[in-house]
Amino acid sequence: MVKEEILKKIEAVKKEIHDTPYDKSSQFHHGVLKAKLSKLKDMLEDRIIGGSGGSSGGGYAIKHSGDASVVLVGLPSVGKSTLLNKITNAASKVGNYDFTTLGVIPGMMEHRGVRIQMLDLPGIIEGAAGNKGFGKKVISVVRASDMVIIMTDIKRVEFFETVENELYQAGIRLNTRAPKVSFTRTDRGSVQVIDPYRNFDKQMVAQIAKELGFDNVIITIGEKLANVDRLIDGLSKNRKYMPAVKLLTKIDLGIEAQKVPNDCIPISAEKNVAIEELKDEIWRKLGLVRVYLKRERNGIADRIEPMIMRRGQNMDDVLGKISMEMKQDVNRVYVWGEEVKFPGQEVSFSFPVFDEMEVWFGR
Repeated sequence: MVKEEILKKIEAVKKEIHDTPYDKSSQFHHGVLKAKLSKLKDMLEDRIIGGSGGSSGGGYAIKHSGDASVVLVGLPSVGKSTLLNKITNAASKVGNYDFTTLGVIPGMMEHRGVRIQMLDLPGIIEGAAGNKGFGKKVISVVRASDMVIIMTDIKRVEFFETVENELYQAGIRLNTRAPKVSFTRTDRGSVQVIDPYRNFDKQMVAQIAKELGFDNVIITIGEKLANVDRLIDGLSKNRKYMPAVKLLTKIDLGIEAQKVPNDCIPISAEKNVAIEELKDEIWRKLGLVRVYLKRERNGIADRIEPMIMRRGQNMDDVLGKISMEMKQDVNRVYVWGEEVKFPGQEVSFSFPVFDEMEVWFGR
């Protein structure tokens, strides 16, 4: 199916969803329509990103470096380049007209001993999810990164919603976790549904699964889901879950307090307002931790070059990052820091990492 045909089908399904009143009797039909829409969007994504959508398709070729990567996403001329130049070693062109940044400008921010790659992207506009403007190229870079910063200025506060919607339409879910929906393919048995929380009619779940391309499969729903969209997210292949920060820029130009959303950080890169607060929030959202290694159990840890890990990882992950071969020779681990009972506590290899911990591995 060619791109133009997929786009027509997408619009037709959207219209049917819009024109079908939602109530208990139509819930089944709505769910199946949303699954069909999700499948068509996945197909469109494959056509565009895969290169069959023409020269405007594929993503930018970005070489990632540092301990994590963060993208600056927003409407044109909201101050992305100015911010990048303020917090990194980049030299992104700055202008007071739209689409100053026509490529991707990288810069490196160092904060708390961590190197974070910041990427200044072309301005995202309404329709980007459908490849308008630099659409899919921008979104491909977002998907390949660890975190997104959404930016708009004080004159366009309402556009936070526009940018978030474009990312949502592209399958990017911000500041939320993946639903607890799992599936196991089988040789036979059609679609089986295990749902102890009684979220939806099992026939509807089976029909949605079939619409998404599942034939013989056991689907397990492990939590109470807010809506059918979360079910579809759990069964879809192109969802990306990312932490995000919202920035309201150019506040030095003046703004009424009631216009500042509660979930954003007002900044001024020009006047150096809230820049350190932003750096700390990036650190927090990325969930990075510094691990300091000891060469000797009673020695001093190397606090100059920390090993950067992520919250949720454990001592086995640390050891694996040092050397897979060391796993053969190590059977004990000792930890120092705020989250242990006493200095030099012996812990298991499943013990979770925490920030500024000191570690020694031994036999």
